[in-house]
Amino acid sequence: MELKNYNPDDVGQANGKLFGLPFTYQNSKAIVLPVPWDVTTSNVGGTSRGPQAILDYSPQIDLFNKNDKEHWKQGFFMKPINKNWLDKNDYLRSKSVEYINFLESGGKLKDSVSMTLILNEINRVGGELNDWVYTETKQLLADDKLPLVLGGEHSCPLGLMRAINEKYNDWGILQIDAHADLRVAYEGFTYSHASIMHNAMQLKNLTSLVSVGVRDYCKQEFEVADENPKIHPFYMDDLVEMELTELKSWKTICETIIWKLPKYVYVSFDVDGLDVQYCPNTGTPVPGGLQFNKAIYLLQSIFKANKCIIAADLCEISTGKYPIIDNAAEINSNIGCRILFNLLNLMIQTNQT
Repeated sequence: MELKNYNPDDVGQANGKLFGLPFTYQNSKAIVLPVPWDVTTSNVGGTSRGPQAILDYSPQIDLFNKNDKEHWKQGFFMKPINKNWLDKNDYLRSKSVEYINFLESGGKLKDSVSMTLILNEINRVGGELNDWVYTETKQLLADDKLPLVLGGEHSCPLGLMRAINEKYNDWGILQIDAHADLRVAYEGFTYSHASIMHNAMQLKNLTSLVSVGVRDYCKQEFEVADENPKIHPFYMDDLVEMELTELKSWKTICETIIWKLPKYVYVSFDVDGLDVQYCPNTGTPVPGGLQFNKAIYLLQSIFKANKCIIAADLCEISTGKYPIIDNAAEINSNIGCRILFNLLNLMIQTNQT
């Protein structure tokens, strides 16, 4: 047994394993699939290196918490980062930057054969990535593992959502995000980071999308959310109103949010849902988001409501250089590791019978 000679209070071991834990795939309950992809990112790049940054920082995290039951002892394991996909990402990222600059300069696709070819290639390979994530996570489910996709940009987990949709007849998404992500093929990218929830809503067994912390969205996204009875947005300004004007406690607000979800919950956590002080280096930072402890309390409310986290993703942790904060990448890695640890613990906790 790997834990026999393992001391969780000792110095964190940089042994190439998640949180320095001595687990293998076979004896781990929760499995992290890293997806090094940021091809459609339209602002700050570098989220393709998010999984490696999380892995490298993770031994710094203390495993003990007075309020949990050491669920990590059931095993956390991160699969190796796929170099083939990282190489494809780097090749296509340079092309996507050229393409996005073309659009932002007023270029029209109908006038450029070369830009059309770039877009078609990115959409084709994005579909292949989606299929790869689906195949990988479907196998995790078949092996009775709890899957979590670690991005990368927010387009990365669609394949996992597809796999979940095949296993569960009635499931919902709790989305923590600054953005609605309901755009249709944003910038022409079928699998855009800004289109993940639009694409998810095409899955027939998804019965509820509950979005929390949204504060940067377009009119089309607002109208889609307003007209679709399956979508329940909790915009950031409404959350502030509930707290400051209606004097509702965060506990009560979380209960209201979680009530909108079915028994089986998929958590989609884009770190830009947090206030920018916690994620200054994310792909598309937006000020005025959730406080870290409030976001963790919201996740814990899933367990308190006797609901089950069946899968999750954590996305948009960037190592790119954000010009106004010198240690922004380290802040993102620190916060990302803590969110990941809480998510994995809660996945195991809510699946105990």
